[in-house]
Amino acid sequence: MIEVAASPVLHSGSVADNCLVRNDWVCPLYLTTRSEQVLAALQEHVTILLITLVVSVLLSLPLAVLAHRAAWVKAFVLGTSTVIYTIPSLAMFSLLLPITGFGPSTVVVALVLYSLTVLVRGLVSGLDAVPRDAVDAATGMGYSRGRLLREVELPLAVPTAFAGLRIAAVSTVALTTIGYLFDSGGLGNLINQGLTSNFRAEVLTATVLAVVLAVLVDVLLVLLRRVLTPWRRGVAA
Repeated sequence: MIEVAASPVLHSGSVADNCLVRNDWVCPLYLTTRSEQVLAALQEHVTILLITLVVSVLLSLPLAVLAHRAAWVKAFVLGTSTVIYTIPSLAMFSLLLPITGFGPSTVVVALVLYSLTVLVRGLVSGLDAVPRDAVDAATGMGYSRGRLLREVELPLAVPTAFAGLRIAAVSTVALTTIGYLFDSGGLGNLINQGLTSNFRAEVLTATVLAVVLAVLVDVLLVLLRRVLTPWRRGVAA
């Protein structure tokens, strides 16, 4: 876990020219003197994001397939996920503390639960929207249930599923900042430290990085979706 300085310190330059001393919101000197801390916080944030998304995708796929094939499973999974999604984030983290302990694992588990709600719904909607004619044609050609899922249903469900994945990814970037309360690190540490010490440059830098990270992840997912669905190129994101 990174340690963030409690307040700005005087570096080179006169007081009049030192944006750290003036406590400016925009301060290039902050980036040059605290680059290691900023990069470490960003790396922690990205790590939590990637773990959350990978685990969420791996769990949501079988749940969505089961929900698509059985009405009672769909009702149970979607109903449970809806209840989970209504739990406030701080309450969710607190409820997990006795199980996962104080640390990054608590934040990751909570974020996975929130992401599953969006991802499962997106996948189920995508699978349900697969044209019946395509399924019947593949079945008539002798496709097994597994092959039908891999080669017909999942590819056709990708656009809808990725819409949910984009929402989950952007939400995760934002919610990860709350993780500083549970010693998970990330950009939330910088934001909290900056607010506590009234260090404006620290708050603004971490906030901007979180926004840029969310936008970058969203753009990358759009590009990945286009690669996976070449037949939809030219369709609006």
